[in-house]
Amino acid sequence: MKPHNIGIIGVGQTRYTARRDDATLPEIAKEAAVIALEDGGIEIKDVDAVVFSLALDALEGIESAERWCAGAVGAYGKPFIRVHTGGTTGGSAAHAGFFHIASGLFDCVLVVGAEKMGETPDAQNVLNRIFDPIYERAVAINAVNMCSFQAVRHMKKYGTSEYHMALVSVRSRKNALRNPYAHIRGEITVEDVLNSRVICYPLKLYDCCPRSTGGCAVVMASERFIRRLDKKKVAWIRGVAGCTNSYFIGDRMDSSGINDYADTDGLLLAAKRAYRMAGINNPRREISVAEIYAPFTSTELAAVEALGFCEKGESGMCNEKGIFDMDGEIPINPSGGVLTANPISVTALVRVAESAIQLMGKAEERQIEGVRTAVATGEGGSLQFYTVTVLSNRI
Repeated sequence: MKPHNIGIIGVGQTRYTARRDDATLPEIAKEAAVIALEDGGIEIKDVDAVVFSLALDALEGIESAERWCAGAVGAYGKPFIRVHTGGTTGGSAAHAGFFHIASGLFDCVLVVGAEKMGETPDAQNVLNRIFDPIYERAVAINAVNMCSFQAVRHMKKYGTSEYHMALVSVRSRKNALRNPYAHIRGEITVEDVLNSRVICYPLKLYDCCPRSTGGCAVVMASERFIRRLDKKKVAWIRGVAGCTNSYFIGDRMDSSGINDYADTDGLLLAAKRAYRMAGINNPRREISVAEIYAPFTSTELAAVEALGFCEKGESGMCNEKGIFDMDGEIPINPSGGVLTANPISVTALVRVAESAIQLMGKAEERQIEGVRTAVATGEGGSLQFYTVTVLSNRI
């Protein structure tokens, strides 16, 4: 499939924090939507349809919260759809918005969502329920140790160390100092990470993402709509792809040699498809910046390999060399990434939004110079769902 000329013209984010006692879920979603519309230079009457990014009901404590939020984001009288695919929810919502326009039925779509997960002490208990109740739940598989297992496998297969993981945490928090929306930011050292409390070996507290509250929105439009507005700063969506792996974690290791739990091969397949659609042949040379969905330091190490930024097993060494730093060859997560803000229902949408503002030159202190292409990813479920979005500031 050849990509249609569809671009992002507006981005809106709220600050991400543990709590927002001053605002309800609909109010947070509206806050992000209003900012995105203003950034795009349009009004809600110009929007043809709304895609709402919302995580599972149990995290919100409200059944079908999209009904509560629809009016707040201006969906009255418009087509409206809720999207949920775990951690990839925001990425899947972005793709739904893209395909809404690619279908030819709509010219302008608002993709928006909000999250108040940071306000519940039961988030981890809720997430633990996503696993198979017959074979996996009895052995206490949960959202943390499923990633710690991947980390251990990566360490055994490639010689990755806890030191390499710590480098990711240090870089992410340092980058977040430049991001006014980030939930967690600050200067920390490798020793701080290594000495932080063990959550599930080898993952320690500073290897893990927070629970965050906040909202995010992007305005997508067709080329004819954008030309009519005479917009100059546009993040064109050049490639989109998704991939789904087995529900059962035990099926992620087989004798084929192409499904190894150390690697994120679902993301690798999605990336190849998105790159092909975007005409990207050498991602390490052609991608200027990446916003990667990585809730743990170890998942980022596997993800940069899957995205083709280095060979499998080389991500730890690349971090030692500073290749993924703000001034490195391929800056990774200049926003600070998921390690510094995780409003789960929109976390993957934030990756798209942050990529778009890089391309539009609106990233302020976290702006990377000379950006031409960006890639944004999502990762959800039991490392089961993946989304990849390739963007450019040129058609």
